Amino acid sequence: MKCKGAFKIKGQMSQLRLITYNIAHGRGLSPYQGLTSNVRVRYNLLRIARLLRTLQADIVALQEIDFDSHWNGRIDMLEFLREKMRFPHACQGVNNIRAGKKPLRYGNAFLSRQPLCAWGNHPFGSARLGEKGFLYAQVDFGDRLLPLINLHLDFRSKNRRLAQLGQVTEFVKSLGARENGKALLAPLVCGDFNVGQRPGSDAVRELLRFLAERDGYELYPQGKGSKTFPSFFPTRALDFVFVPKTVQVARCEVLPVHFSDHRPVLIDLKS
Repeated sequence: MKCKGAFKIKGQMSQLRLITYNIAHGRGLSPYQGLTSNVRVRYNLLRIARLLRTLQADIVALQEIDFDSHWNGRIDMLEFLREKMRFPHACQGVNNIRAGKKPLRYGNAFLSRQPLCAWGNHPFGSARLGEKGFLYAQVDFGDRLLPLINLHLDFRSKNRRLAQLGQVTEFVKSLGARENGKALLAPLVCGDFNVGQRPGSDAVRELLRFLAERDGYELYPQGKGSKTFPSFFPTRALDFVFVPKTVQVARCEVLPVHFSDHRPVLIDLKS
């Protein structure tokens, strides 16, 4: 599936393929990562890497990815996937840190074929475990910078999700029109929103309202095929990409794979 399209990259025209995916610590369909053997985790990561390489993703936004955690043999999942997929660029956002005999370090991450710059992590709070947050990065396309926001919201409380979303919207408001002499495009926002049973509820609805008023955004995936969780028989839409109307969507699809409890969302974009 080769990509063709219209994102300008140093004088050439190319389509951008983004995939957002909650990989659930590499545990596959196990209900808890501590019950999954290290061998099984590596096997699941190989399947994920093979999928993303086959799909020829340009940018991958990952949630629930471990960088140094005891429950999977302290594997650096980002470096593992980067090497297997032959991605030259990556950045990580650690939202959960615990030292000692049973260390934990996990959060969100980006993999990219294009250079990443000005990236930074933004935890929503200061809890050592169970904390969520968003990772920001800019993709350098030569004459333009494409901002990316990869977030993971709280799954327990609507009020907490809305409070976390408030931090995201304040950050978006702080973005300028140019940076380092280059045009800063409207950001793409993606991730695991952990919203309620109704598609487009609470945090998703509020973020779409905010972004639509600023730059006229649309929400993907849409319609009956938008459910991503649980992966075998999905009943809920949790994973989304918010796209400004200045960018064309050539394709968006929820992929029917079962390497995590979430299904990944693939989207092809043209400017």
